[in-house]
Amino acid sequence: MEKILFVHACVRPESRTMRLARRVLAHLRKQDEEAVVEEVNLVEENIPVIDRWEMLEHRASCLKDGQADAPALKYARQFAEADTVVVAAPYWDLAFPAMVKVYTEQITVTGLTFRYSEQGVPVGLCRARRLIYVMTAGGPIRANFGFDYWAALCRNFFGIEEVQLFKAENLDVVGNDVEAIMAAALDEVDRAFLR
Repeated sequence: MEKILFVHACVRPESRTMRLARRVLAHLRKQDEEAVVEEVNLVEENIPVIDRWEMLEHRASCLKDGQADAPALKYARQFAEADTVVVAAPYWDLAFPAMVKVYTEQITVTGLTFRYSEQGVPVGLCRARRLIYVMTAGGPIRANFGFDYWAALCRNFFGIEEVQLFKAENLDVVGNDVEAIMAAALDEVDRAFLR
């Protein structure tokens, strides 16, 4: 039974990013009908910003004392235990909403999602074999610091080598056929899962 972690920052009630992500999740469920999807809605979670050194010390202390189930480690533990991770976030300001960065700071925990080798190089401790990043944008996606950031974290810290991107762009450009763009993006998801 596969454990799928679905993390999203979709603020619109009729989110196009969510629509694309739901298609990805449907395919993942087809691959393993017993798969369990754990959802983290960043809009509703109200994840605390790490803004004091004491917060980091507390996390380290919890790990040192064998309290991996401590609330301060909740998100990192979820992330480390997932078999597949799906992150869905709209393309804002060349990246993603701020709540996504806050989340990444909560999951990047030495001793839980990664460790340092004797040479000081990060070594991933996450179980996941892949991360799928889903995004939509009103305009063209030129620089993509959101996906690139996640890909770098996965490969350089978490040990997740397979990182995949599904996207739809130019959705708010006047005159564009939004449904045709979305249909093409959904079709790309379908084709990717048929390979």
